[in-house]
Amino acid sequence: MTTKTSGGGHPAAPAPGPAPGPVPGPALAPVLDPRALNRATLARQLLLRRSAGRSATDAVRHLVGLQAQNVKPPYYALAARLEGFRPEELSTAMEDRAVVRIVTLRSTIHTHTADDALTLRPLVQGARDRELNHFRKGLAGVDLDRLAAISRELVETEPRTMKQLREELLVHWPDADPFALSVAARCRLPLVQVTPRGLWGRRGQVALTTAEHWLGRPTEPSPGPDAAVLRYLAAFGPASVKDMQTWAGLTRLREAFERLRPRLLTFRDANGVELFDLPDAPRPDADTPAPPRFLPEFDNLLLSHADRSRVVPAGLKGRTWAGNQAYCTLLVDGFLAGLWRQEGEVLTIETLGRLTKAQRDEVTEEAERLLRTVSGASTSYDIRFGTVAA
Repeated sequence: MTTKTSGGGHPAAPAPGPAPGPVPGPALAPVLDPRALNRATLARQLLLRRSAGRSATDAVRHLVGLQAQNVKPPYYALAARLEGFRPEELSTAMEDRAVVRIVTLRSTIHTHTADDALTLRPLVQGARDRELNHFRKGLAGVDLDRLAAISRELVETEPRTMKQLREELLVHWPDADPFALSVAARCRLPLVQVTPRGLWGRRGQVALTTAEHWLGRPTEPSPGPDAAVLRYLAAFGPASVKDMQTWAGLTRLREAFERLRPRLLTFRDANGVELFDLPDAPRPDADTPAPPRFLPEFDNLLLSHADRSRVVPAGLKGRTWAGNQAYCTLLVDGFLAGLWRQEGEVLTIETLGRLTKAQRDEVTEEAERLLRTVSGASTSYDIRFGTVAA
């Protein structure tokens, strides 16, 4: 074989090719600005368009529970989300024990389906156990396992108020802090509030028994954080790991998201934070119209993300709270725009900014609809507008 040489007697250099370009890196995830996140979350929350044909129990299941610190908020929450909702529907589901009131997420009372009460509570049990660290001084010398056993026997024999439970536990631990004893019982056991507490138009003190006793079946093993991640994204996504941790009151959920990463889509928010989402979940166009909605105090829409800018504009941060109490909120164009309160058939709206005439008319129409839903068939409503002082 003969090798061709150049005049210098060296092998000929190969013909030059194109200069190599930069090695491509991984594509950056698409950015979702607050308005895009707003429309996606409203769609998941059944607030962009009321859900037709969905039962109250199905809605509670889809939303993974409703904040229920007070009796009325779950009813108002469903009035904003379901077409044709009537308060009696949720009340009947509660009487039938299809839904219950129980402490779960963030150590707050939620209205959950029976199935979720039996599975979500075990998921957050570790957080409830850690909560007792704040009461160590008041529980000095208290055997928590024995306390749980005594409390279970008491409330399963007969539903007890917290006052009654404290008094019984003080017999066994007279030197303990009474409040700490009742908190320990609530944290160690899945206690539900029995009816008539929580029923529409009925009064009833908070009396407690265990979820297992009330529902007639044992607590089920938690399906684990992965299943909870998927349900959270279906109701609150797209969302970050910190968002879900805020919603659940849990930590160390990164591993669950990483396990699920091959099944999820990823995005970024305007600050570059990674967001996860279900591939087939709705992500409407950012310009999709969003009708006004009246939400109750403590609605999970406003509490379930570390970054609430998808619903609360930066200039209105902190305007929905006074101390530990939350106000009822008004959404206009999908974002916080006012506060409201109802006293009988009078609904007072205090806006946090100027509304256009068209927006005011839409808000008035939505207010009339709310009053028809929660106050009966009367057509005599008094709707008043004001402005919250800056």
